[in-house]
Amino acid sequence: MKEVVVLVGTGSIGQAIARRVGAGKHVVLGDLKLEAAQKASEIFEGAGFETSTIAVDISSRESILNLVEHAQKFGAIKNVICAAGVSPSQAPVDAILKVDMYGTAVLLEEFGKVIADGGSGIIISSQSGHRLGALTEEQNFQLATSPTEELLDLPFVKAITDTLKAYQYSKRCNVLRVMYEATIWGKRGATINSISPGIIITPLAADELKGSRGEGYRKMLKASPAGRAGTPDEVGDLAEFLMSSRGRFISGADFLIDGGTTASYWFGDLQYLRKTH
Repeated sequence: MKEVVVLVGTGSIGQAIARRVGAGKHVVLGDLKLEAAQKASEIFEGAGFETSTIAVDISSRESILNLVEHAQKFGAIKNVICAAGVSPSQAPVDAILKVDMYGTAVLLEEFGKVIADGGSGIIISSQSGHRLGALTEEQNFQLATSPTEELLDLPFVKAITDTLKAYQYSKRCNVLRVMYEATIWGKRGATINSISPGIIITPLAADELKGSRGEGYRKMLKASPAGRAGTPDEVGDLAEFLMSSRGRFISGADFLIDGGTTASYWFGDLQYLRKTH
């Protein structure tokens, strides 16, 4: 039996994190599309990692429970990485809320019941959650603590009709949910944090930069404090620190890694974007 790393969402960012924490452990690679997990497995196995693959739909509690059961066959679950989700341009409102809001909340809940002592988790959120205006104290509390099966029935969540708003609320919920779950994971000696990346160059992002909205994205990146997009490895380096022995005093926190884009969105050269959002 080995220590186990569970990765849900086998894209570039998830892989970058799992490679940094998975040496000598069994790495479970889960993805909505099994072929994507299997492709990632070939890369990992070729680099000396031990892996297994499984199809996972995080909008389904049953699927998440199957993932937990699968992972426990190999040993104690030491690390959990959730990099799964859908974007505003990929899915309708209902799907975004079911996957990004509800699904992430269920995953946090179920893995919080089994995470090993000394374990850690990372939820990949988004800078988009930081572009949502301030919510009321009651709304924050409801997003953080509502029973998972009641989350999508909150009146202000049910009132969302725009895909961007659905995504922003979901990502704000991720951050709040991580704060709440940190109080539960801590009782098992584990930490849980979220990371909110800006535009990171992945195959999907590269396509967006070349697509119909590419000019706007390139303009935004050029005007940001960093003047460029980020890389999966930069997110991986941050996650590695948070999941290492050096990050044991950090839990329930969110880390914005966007080259200063959000700072500029609110207070700098990118304030023009607020008129379009």
